[in-house]
Order: sequence, then C-alpha cells, then structure tokens
Amino acid sequence: MGSHISIAKIYTRALQGIEAPLVTVEVCLAGGLPAFTMVGLPQTGVREARDRVRSAILASGYNFPKATKITVNLAPADLPKYGARYDLAIAIGILVANRQISEKSVVGREFYGELTLNGELREVTGILPAVLSCRDEGREAVIPLDNAAEAAVLKAQQCVGAISLRDVFEHLMSPSKLPFIQPQQQAPTLSNYGDIADVIGQEQAKRALLLAAAGGHHILFVGPPGTGKTMLAQRLLGLLPDLDERDGLAVAAIRSVSGTLRETHWQQRVLRAPHHSASAAALVGGGSVKSHN
Repeated sequence: MGSHISIAKIYTRALQGIEAPLVTVEVCLAGGLPAFTMVGLPQTGVREARDRVRSAILASGYNFPKATKITVNLAPADLPKYGARYDLAIAIGILVANRQISEKSVVGREFYGELTLNGELREVTGILPAVLSCRDEGREAVIPLDNAAEAAVLKAQQCVGAISLRDVFEHLMSPSKLPFIQPQQQAPTLSNYGDIADVIGQEQAKRALLLAAAGGHHILFVGPPGTGKTMLAQRLLGLLPDLDERDGLAVAAIRSVSGTLRETHWQQRVLRAPHHSASAAALVGGGSVKSHN
C-alpha cells in the first residue's frame, strides 16, 4: 500500500503580526476516491485554494492528479492560516508529489504567491517579513514579480520573482534560472518634512525641538488645536538622522503587512497625526484579525 502513496514537503511562511513563522506544506497523493482535503487550521481563503490551484495547474499545461485522494496539511496545525499566500506552495507540492517536478529542485527554497485561474502569480501583502526570515534561514525565496520591488529592500537576499506557475516550473526544472532580485543601490529619497528655519516665532518650541533631537530625548506637545503642534512635529523629523537598517526594516515590515510599503522610502521616519478627537481605541487599534493574502 505504501507504494501508492506519494508525499511532498514544501516550505512557505504565514503572516502573524509582523512575524513570518515557517509553514510546512505537506502534500499526500494516495489511492482511493477522488478528493481534495486541506487540514491544518486553514481559513476560508486558504480552503478556496483547491479550486485556484487545480485550475492554475491545468491552465499551465501540467497534469492534475485524477482518481486520487489529495491531502494537504499546513503545519503547524495550531497556527491560523489566512488568505491566498499559500497557493503557489500548494501547487508546487502537488507537482512534486505527482513527480512532475524533481524533489531535489525544491530543497532550500520557499514559495509565496496567490495563483489566478490561468496560472499567473499575484502579489501578496507582508512579503518583506517572509523574505527576511527566509534570508536568515539561508533559503531562496520564490515570490511574485509584483513583489520584487519590496523584496529589493533587503541586502544579501536570494530571491527570484516569477509572473506565473510556468515561470516557477521552468526555474526549478530547466538550466535557465530566473535572475536574483538585485537589492536597491541608491539611497532612499526622503519626503520633504519642511525646514525648522521656516517656522516664524515659536522660539521656545524650536529650541526644545533642537535639544530633543540632539540629545535623543522625548518631547511632549501640549496646547489647543491650531497652535502648531503638528507643524513642529513634522519639522522634528527633518532634524533626526535616517533610520538605520534594523529600525528601517522594522518600520518597513509594518508597512509591508498593511500593504503601504513604498520601497524607496523604507528608511523614512514615521509621523502619525491622528485627529484630536480620536479615541484611545482608535489610536491603538483592535478588533478581529483581518484576513491577509
């Protein structure tokens, strides 16, 4: 009976806050009544991958296992999985288990991306934390080409961008490999915060800003609306040095998860200017966990 069972193991990563815990996609092809089952705490968006993956494999010209029971396990089972970011890993796992892709070709690689019904790859949010963790593990990341600019933020990474499932197949099986994504070479272009020299008056406040910036001190603005607190806070950013790589990547990871990362501004310091009537709950956030790609 064991000869009728084929198992493949593919690596990808989940999205948990700004962390990217490793997820192992185990695909088992076994004899029996045709079925496609997914286990491992998949949410609705992940369970829908069954139809996307089947259509993408067929549209790309590859064989989808017929008269076969397909079981996909997303481990660890106690980690909730959201969105369509696991599509590519599941598709590659099926092709490996079906012996259309060599098992050796997926060793040392991780796969991320949402598949369309015709086999194209769509970008996913939170790719930066995933690629960062992948780099630290010494693996190659295979990502959608639309995420390439975001991945280029990282230095010394091994990351390739693909536009379709067929691209990934050719990368794994043919001698002509996809080129590695090159890290950014130019320094980030920062937005114009405004010059503190342009502020007329407010001498005491400007001196407090200079002292706080020079000494690395905290500063608290107190006063009614319209007295210039936000304007002065914007000028404070111009007095501070650029974020170093570690802090810049932490800020970039938050932007990556929220889908607002501007790859040329990843070292830019962040100013949040909520309305004075915002509640405490509005400031710190809350509610249910959103579904991410």
